[in-house]
Amino acid sequence: MNKVKYSLIFFLLLIAGTYLHASETYKISFDEAIRIALGESYTVKYHKKEIDATHYSYLYTKADFKPMLDFNMFTPSWSESLQSISQVDGLPVYNSVGSMQMGGNLSFTYVLPTGGNFAFSSKMYWENYRTTLSQKDNEELERDQVYSRFALSFNQPIFTTNQLKENMKVARLDYQKSTCYFTRVQMDIVYNVAASFYEVYQLAYELKINQDRLENSREAYRITKLKQETGNLPEGELLIAEITVSQNEARVMESEGKLETAKDEFKLLIGLDLVKDIELVAEMEFETFLIDMQQAIDEALANRMEIQENNIDIELQKIEVKRAKREREIKGNISAFYDFTGLSTRDGGSVGQLVNSSFDNMKDRPSNRGIAFTLSYPIADWGRSKNQKKRAEMRLKQQELNLDNTKRVIEREIREIVRSVYEAERRFRINRRNQEVAIESYRISQMRFENGDMTSQELSIEQERLSQVQLAYIESYITYRLSVANLNRKTMFDFENNRSYLLDKEI
Repeated sequence: MNKVKYSLIFFLLLIAGTYLHASETYKISFDEAIRIALGESYTVKYHKKEIDATHYSYLYTKADFKPMLDFNMFTPSWSESLQSISQVDGLPVYNSVGSMQMGGNLSFTYVLPTGGNFAFSSKMYWENYRTTLSQKDNEELERDQVYSRFALSFNQPIFTTNQLKENMKVARLDYQKSTCYFTRVQMDIVYNVAASFYEVYQLAYELKINQDRLENSREAYRITKLKQETGNLPEGELLIAEITVSQNEARVMESEGKLETAKDEFKLLIGLDLVKDIELVAEMEFETFLIDMQQAIDEALANRMEIQENNIDIELQKIEVKRAKREREIKGNISAFYDFTGLSTRDGGSVGQLVNSSFDNMKDRPSNRGIAFTLSYPIADWGRSKNQKKRAEMRLKQQELNLDNTKRVIEREIREIVRSVYEAERRFRINRRNQEVAIESYRISQMRFENGDMTSQELSIEQERLSQVQLAYIESYITYRLSVANLNRKTMFDFENNRSYLLDKEI
């Protein structure tokens, strides 16, 4: 019984500890939310994998300049087939040929900075070769032999672009483009987190307003009930006060539901566990800062990733133009080879004896060698290469127009954002003053209601007016903060702290 009792107590304590841990409120500031999102959000993790993939693609292309060592084995390689043999004074005869090979190849390739390569290769295999003679009563001939070969080769394209370097440049530009896009994604995440953060903060603020309305209406109902009991108010006043309380209770429940939904969306966005209870902390006061319109435009034109991506697209398209032009260029190639080949001359014996016989034959047999210089030029292609070049040049013109249009759009965008920041700031200052006046006005109305100079319905109207002013205040604050966040995103510059978001930029 004692064991059961202790186990039950332990189980209850475990449940209580889990509940307390789950119910612990996690306070998050705006900067903390950004830090979490940039490390834990799905979007950042996904695009990090994309940029890593592009980086590895660049390293793969870069490795084309490094040596390669390849080895393969065929153990065994077996085949049997019918072979036709022509005769000068008769019809062809058909012999059955069979072969069993075991061996391998080894090759080492050294890539030259010029785009050519030196290669050393070797090949050796043992072979059992059989032939069945159809004209000699299917007499079968069989022989074991060893084949050995060591070779050096050289290959170098000339009169043309180094395609290895060109491919590496394309891979590097693709990697830079993915880096630019990832930076743009990060800034978009910062803005989206800001929008979601302040949406939750606004809903929490609205919940507080509705809770205050509910408390005020309950107090008004209590006072109305006291007055009605003393006979100072008609019965209809009490009913109006009771309806107001019910309406405010419904508002509070609706606000709570909206707030919890927004919290879940916010936690999903930044990568937090959905079971965590969070509370967002924001500073309602802020220091006014100046924004120089021309500086904002200059920072945007210097920092925006869209412009850098357009420049990279232009560089990539220039490479395509060069490739199209090469279709009508003279192409040359120098190649050479030098190798030693040996075939065993013994009619039989062990594998070691056949190998030695193959090496002896390699010494006696003249080496194989050769060199070739080739040129090629398309004399007439009936406009194929010309049209291909024109198409690439038109694509380049498109990219240049796109760059010019992007700059113009960015300039218009920055002008509009700077104006919206100043407008939002002025609206916030006005609404903050309006809230102070509305709070004081409502306090006076409460005193008048308590003194019997105002009905509960009139007090409810004053409460509604106060709530609308408070909502306008928080909405203007959120609008201002999002306008500043949008300015930071679009210029890649923090005007509040006078610093660039690009770490490698000198300020």
